[in-house]
Amino acid sequence: ESRSVSAMAAPSAAGSAAFLALAVVAALAALALLTRGKRPKAPASAKTPASTRAPEPPAEDAPVAARLRFVSSTIDHLVRSLGLPREPLLVAVSKKKSAVVVREAYDAGQRVFGENYVQELVDKAPQLPADCRWHFIGHLQSNKARQICAVPNLTCVQSVDSEKIATALDKACAAVGREAPLDVFVQVNSSGEESKHGVAPGGAAEVVRHVREACPNLRVLGLMTIGALDYSPNPECFERMVACRKEVAAQLGFQEGELALSMGMSADYEKAIAMGSTCVRVGSTIFGRRE
Repeated sequence: ESRSVSAMAAPSAAGSAAFLALAVVAALAALALLTRGKRPKAPASAKTPASTRAPEPPAEDAPVAARLRFVSSTIDHLVRSLGLPREPLLVAVSKKKSAVVVREAYDAGQRVFGENYVQELVDKAPQLPADCRWHFIGHLQSNKARQICAVPNLTCVQSVDSEKIATALDKACAAVGREAPLDVFVQVNSSGEESKHGVAPGGAAEVVRHVREACPNLRVLGLMTIGALDYSPNPECFERMVACRKEVAAQLGFQEGELALSMGMSADYEKAIAMGSTCVRVGSTIFGRRE
């Protein structure tokens, strides 16, 4: 009797195993149908990083610190999106703004400032911390050269537009006893407008040569222009400056990269950077409209 019970139990167990196997196969087939056409989820390390968006402009009544942060962020965004080797120098142009307003930008981290008028620079510089680095960017008369060279933290004059001005600055630096050479840019009139100062593009090499060979108290950093406002993707004035730098470098026998390009202001500094500017001069976008 026990033998007959064992014989009956064996086929029943075998049938259960077969049924279980068939159920597993059916489940796997169903899962395959559900997942057909779906891509496997990539591991976190393989995900494409989200693209960085351009910063949003601040409100018109935003404080100086917020405006400065916007300009700095915009420059940083351009550097990363264009793959530039280094960040352009930002000169915060404080023309017609009080030392109190300039101090707001200083407290927000800005250290390089630009002035257009000799008297403003002379009056304003002593009211601000000594680690400010001042650039003079306005038209300069030779009889005012000694006055601005006497400002201890004047580090650059961007508006050298003739050999006469270069010589006056060189002598002024010696007269006031400046220890280090004063950095200068040769200003180029890239638009050809009579209302703008600067040497013609074809004459830039000779002014650069004069500074390098005859002005031991000066050091040429590069070329500067104001240019005409141009809403096209590639402003002609900036194209002329790029060509001018190439020609100056070829004539004087050095690499283009040895010459900086100071071009671009509040209205066009983004285009200027995209076209090779290594120094931008931004005023109203940081400090607000001038009264």
